[in-house]
Amino acid sequence: MDDNDFRAWAHRAADWSADYLETVAERPVRAQTQPGDVLKQLPPHPPHDAEPMEAIFADLDRIILPGMTHWQHPRFFAYFPANSSPPSVVAEYVTAAMAAQCMLWQTSPAATELETRVLDWLRQMIGLGDGFAGVIQDSASGATLAALLTARERALGFEGNAQGLAAHAPVRVYASPQAHSSINKAVRIAGIGDANLVNVPMRGPHGSMDVEALERAIMEDRAAGFIPAAIVACLGSTSIGACDDIEAVFEVARRHGLYLHVDAAWAGSAMICPEFRDLMRGAEHADSFVFNPHKWLFTNFDCTAHFVKDPKALTDTLGLRPAYLRTLGRDGLVDYNEWSVPLGRRFRALKLWFVIRSYGVETLRTMIRRHVAWSQELAAQIDAHPDFELVSQPVLSLFTFRYAPAGARDIDALNARLLERINNDGRIYLTQTQHEGRFVIRFQVGQTSTSREDVQMAWSVIHELARGLE
Repeated sequence: MDDNDFRAWAHRAADWSADYLETVAERPVRAQTQPGDVLKQLPPHPPHDAEPMEAIFADLDRIILPGMTHWQHPRFFAYFPANSSPPSVVAEYVTAAMAAQCMLWQTSPAATELETRVLDWLRQMIGLGDGFAGVIQDSASGATLAALLTARERALGFEGNAQGLAAHAPVRVYASPQAHSSINKAVRIAGIGDANLVNVPMRGPHGSMDVEALERAIMEDRAAGFIPAAIVACLGSTSIGACDDIEAVFEVARRHGLYLHVDAAWAGSAMICPEFRDLMRGAEHADSFVFNPHKWLFTNFDCTAHFVKDPKALTDTLGLRPAYLRTLGRDGLVDYNEWSVPLGRRFRALKLWFVIRSYGVETLRTMIRRHVAWSQELAAQIDAHPDFELVSQPVLSLFTFRYAPAGARDIDALNARLLERINNDGRIYLTQTQHEGRFVIRFQVGQTSTSREDVQMAWSVIHELARGLE
């Protein structure tokens, strides 16, 4: 492909993208293919000779598109959104064209310095104190791993990496059962182990960690010879939006000298609205705080904001500087590869910069406020219907419910059938969770182009398909 061909096909890709976003609402939200449908249409061996781009684009439409679940669909109400926006997509085009490897300041000074600036913008936007420095990670899972590695090293006097964990007593991490599975994965990768992740009981209206039980567990573990290292506080859990009392959890962490990490992967974006910040009260005392602009701040995946109080503790844990990675004559510069597990880094700050500048903070706030209002309106409608049960109250734009008509026997099985019927129908997409031993259906609003009409249509679809099960 020469320069002229590239120009033509780049325009074609832009047109394809605009057409896709313009028509995505006409497609089923969840892919309607069966396992293996796409695979059997793909040749088992790579092509020996070059194929024309026309053929490749034709197969994109014929083979790939029908097998895609459409995360940018306005009636995507499943999981949490991986939402995007036109400015973010445009920035991603530019990033892909430059194809920079931004691991060091000298490998792209603008990438490093823009990341420093836009992370500080984000810190200000969510009302986090000026004692934090930020870095963009690939996901909240990567940020949480970095946080727990740092907590482990701090608890071991920064000797864990040097001596190995076998030289020390077991390190303990504390979290509620509502904590994301990425915490479990992080303790495995960090060598802490599943057995040393302590599930603290919950209490309170938002499913928050019982701080008295937390303190007892820490004291008992220390007496038994363990090394308590970290507490992970939840701000908006994936299951029901559970929120820990971060201020109360911090007091326990402070008394016992533990590292406090706040996981706000989804809900953190809503903190740009001052009226929601009661949920994060106490976060200013945390050692680290993570949220995903790629979930609810209209910036396409991947883009995670990871804020830390003590960057040196993070870089002492993760940083390595062999001779071939040194920036000669430039001591004191930030090299963000030392803040992350991977060495290689994409220019992710550019799309965040495009989004914040092209919308402005007030428009972003308005979009999130609408999502919250529409979700809470629907929750009230479901709660008022005699055949439905609101299981967990809305936290921001997330709630759970189930279909429970009078006389129904196996409510769990009934709701599993309802959910599968909804997703096979294709007009909306929902997912499930378990709450207090019950199968429940999750509903969240957060996709960029979702309207109130889309949310109200969801209720019509749910009600219509539930009636058909009777």
